[in-house]
Amino acid sequence: MRAFFDPRQLAHAPALELHNGAFVPYAESPARAEGIVAALGAVEPAVDHGEAPLRAVHDEAYLAFLWSAHKDWRAAGRPGDAGAYAWPVVRRRPLDLDRIDARLGAYSFDASSPIAEGTWEGAYWSAQTALSALDAVLAGDRAAFALCRPPGHHAGADYLGGYCYLNNAAIAAEAATAAGRRVAILDIDYHHGNGTQDIFYARGDVFFASIHADPRTDYPYFWGHADETGEGAGEGATLNLPLPRGADLENYLPALEQALETIASLSRDLLICSFGADTYVDDPISHFRLRTQDYATIGRRIGSLDFDTAVIMEGGYATDAIGVNVSAFIHPFKMTLY
Repeated sequence: MRAFFDPRQLAHAPALELHNGAFVPYAESPARAEGIVAALGAVEPAVDHGEAPLRAVHDEAYLAFLWSAHKDWRAAGRPGDAGAYAWPVVRRRPLDLDRIDARLGAYSFDASSPIAEGTWEGAYWSAQTALSALDAVLAGDRAAFALCRPPGHHAGADYLGGYCYLNNAAIAAEAATAAGRRVAILDIDYHHGNGTQDIFYARGDVFFASIHADPRTDYPYFWGHADETGEGAGEGATLNLPLPRGADLENYLPALEQALETIASLSRDLLICSFGADTYVDDPISHFRLRTQDYATIGRRIGSLDFDTAVIMEGGYATDAIGVNVSAFIHPFKMTLY
């Protein structure tokens, strides 16, 4: 399987300031990608597809905000990384907001995703990495891996959150749809991919399935419940399979089988797999109990669908184990698909 990564993704490197004035790396740190690259060995750089594929998914005003937010923050005399602290939770409407603090709240849904000096560059090349892996699949490879960092599945058309700024999986899915492919997305990150669901929720041309921690107890809380099945033209094109904290492989496999059987029953020919390694037993912010060898089992089962597949990296924060976990997941695709 060809793997893609661009070192410019490392430019996104926000830091948290402690009360004593010291700075510590953010949970979604460059070390995540560096650990995966070290485990994979050879990776290919991304090809620049420009901003058009981003505009096909994300609102133009949001992209302009994301490009300028850190510059505007510093121009306002603010130190460190830009972050929101106020959100319009009722009666949201378009407003002409001059102050960067207001625009940060208008274009985000949480406080966990600061915008650093290199955030636009990192997110831009993360999206280009997803598109480059898709290129390989569209050109005839049965599977390709995009080491996308920062991740993307919490980002909506006009908002950021959950360490995500541009929705890499949605951008790849939209590009594949434009190329005439019939797309299904399978999200297997610990956290529900609320941004991806939101982007396609009222559409029937892209099917979205997600296996994740029950949002009654885990982030993002407000989305990913089992009764969310799509609306309008998208009714029935969303499948949410929440699992309780502590789920191990025995608990996980029935949900995976349900998702795969549903996808296999549809008239689809390309799979976008949003893969998160934060389902790992020792992940510091998550609460499933999958082990390294379990990822090979899951990867083998997904690969047995025999779909053209682009694997898009999402979360995973146990940096000492993330490389071996990613390798364990993608290795069976080589045996299954070739």
